[in-house]
Formats: sequence, C-alpha cells, structure tokens
Amino acid sequence: MTAALRIHHLTLSYDTPRGPQIAVQDFHLEVEAGSIASLLGPSGCGKTSVLRAIAGFEPVQAGEIALGEVVLSSSQIHLPPEQRRVGMMFQEYGLFPHLTAAQNVVFGLRRLPRAAQQARCDELLALVGLKDAGSKYPHELSGGQQQRVALARALAPSPALLLLDEPFSNLDAATRERLTVEVRDILHAAGQTAVLVTHHEAEARTMADTMLVMQPHAKSDAVDSGSY
Repeated sequence: MTAALRIHHLTLSYDTPRGPQIAVQDFHLEVEAGSIASLLGPSGCGKTSVLRAIAGFEPVQAGEIALGEVVLSSSQIHLPPEQRRVGMMFQEYGLFPHLTAAQNVVFGLRRLPRAAQQARCDELLALVGLKDAGSKYPHELSGGQQQRVALARALAPSPALLLLDEPFSNLDAATRERLTVEVRDILHAAGQTAVLVTHHEAEARTMADTMLVMQPHAKSDAVDSGSY
C-alpha cells in the first residue's frame, strides 16, 4: 500500500534560557493509507511534539513531513494548519456546550449546503453509534458518547489524516478499554488514516496497526502491533 504520511529525518527543538533544546531528532515514520499508527512512550519523549508538527502547530528545524504528494513541513516549507487536511482530537473533547451533538458535528461544514451538512451528520452519527442522539447536548451524554461525538466532528470534513492526542485519558479504565476497540473499528470502517499518541501500551497495541516505541531524545523502534 501507498504511504499516506511520510516523515523523514525530522528534528524539532525549542528555545529555552539555556539555548535550543532538542525535542525530536532524526525521527522517521511512514503510515499506510487507511491504517492506524501509534506513538507510544513516556511524557517528555517528543510524541506530542511530532503530532503538533504534523498538524502545523510547530515548525521543523530539519527533515520533511509529507501527506500524499504534498510536503507539509520542511526547513523551507510550512503550510498553515488550515491547508493541511489534517484533523485532530485532543484529550479534552472540546465540544461546544451550547450546541447539540448534531450541531457540533456540522460545525466545520458550514460552507456546505444545509442538505449536505445534514446528510454528512446523519452518516457520521450512525457510524459512531449515536444516530438517535443528535438532538442531545453534551451534558446529556456520557463521557464515552461525548468522545464519539468528538470523533464524528473530527471526521466530518473528511481529513486525509486524523491525529489523536491521548483521546481516552479522561475516561475510566473500563470505558477507555471499550472505546479503544470501538474507535479503532470506526476508523477502519471509514478507511481513515490516523496517528494515535498514548502512553498506554495496551491501548496502542489494541488500536494501532503499527506501533512506534519512543524514548527520550526521540529514539524510536517500529513494531507491527499485529504481531503481539
């Protein structure tokens, strides 16, 4: 299969009072179209920095990030986030409390005709198992249901790549375990290419097709999670 996401020789650093601090050095990652990759590692190993660089929130000092045939970032190129066709789910679901589940899902589709918005919303709420919950507000939904609404909203604009930053960290263990499987199946059903950041090994192995184990200073070892 063709690699949808390619990261080669990526180096990221931050300015500190003591001078530049390297967060990620000579990092490599390739993710096949329609597959899920996981970046697994402890806090401070650079996994969230990689995610932010893919999304366009951080410039790169060296290396290249490409999505399909489009170079998103290099030492000379930096496409703004809104031009990358990259969606993102954060630890906090970020649902608008004054909007219903359906209104949250279509929030990023306001340029489409109303009928197209409704059709896409209905499709996604059915995909995440919430076809009858569109009229409910976030406070009327469980944590797991809110997470699925957030996933539907992230998928609504049909991103070429979806980034998930510790998306289950605010859930209890039982709900997290169940949703890990559910979200994996939803993403595979949608044919969505995705990158998950987590520090839970079981979560990474359950959800991802490929797992990269990251250590401080961004050393990484690719592992086929299906081999476990």
